[in-house]
Amino acid sequence: MNRKKIIITLDGPAGSGKSTVAKRLSERLGLDCLDTGAMYRLVAWALREKKQENLSGEPLLRFLRGLDFKIEGHGPEQKVWHLGREIGQEIRKPEISRLASDISRRPEVRAVLAEKQRSLGSGGGIVAEGRDMGTVIFPAAEYKFFLDATLEVRAKRRSQELLEKGQPVSLETVRQEMKERDFQDQQRALAPLRPAKDARIIDTSGMSVEEVVQYIRSRIEEGEKSPERIVSS
Repeated sequence: MNRKKIIITLDGPAGSGKSTVAKRLSERLGLDCLDTGAMYRLVAWALREKKQENLSGEPLLRFLRGLDFKIEGHGPEQKVWHLGREIGQEIRKPEISRLASDISRRPEVRAVLAEKQRSLGSGGGIVAEGRDMGTVIFPAAEYKFFLDATLEVRAKRRSQELLEKGQPVSLETVRQEMKERDFQDQQRALAPLRPAKDARIIDTSGMSVEEVVQYIRSRIEEGEKSPERIVSS
């Protein structure tokens, strides 16, 4: 297996564990990690910062193409800069996540970010995580995985994550916001959230991050690409 050329996609809803799994998997395999969710949150943050959340058409395209940003790392240690300002924690706030889900339905946003994402992955050697990596951005990826978990488990994970970042939010609030975002992401006309036909679906509800990483890594090391549904015990 030529790891320098392969593309591995990890898709799934919020709280499924894909960001943490992608980071750890990329480190184990010596690959770059592409966090596309951070791109959408950054765009949402930038639009809100300029009070231009309702931009559309050509003005939105100009805004997007003029964005000056840099993303380094992944997961909790990720650093995100906009015009030299570090905003990694700011783009992770619940209100920015909600806005990111909304703007992801705009064709201008998806077109510009898809172009950037494909460019970043053009040489291969990446683990790309998001919501449409295996279906739209890298449909020819060698290995595709779709991570999922029950709504209750995902809400608990995100609630704990926010608490650790000093952003306490009630479990019920997180659960309701996730439910609404799931609906938006699954029902949007443009690149809806769904597993690629040739993706392995992994229910991570009862699995640790390490168990998920080891399972995915074993499938890749063994060169197994056929789809299969994996449900945790």
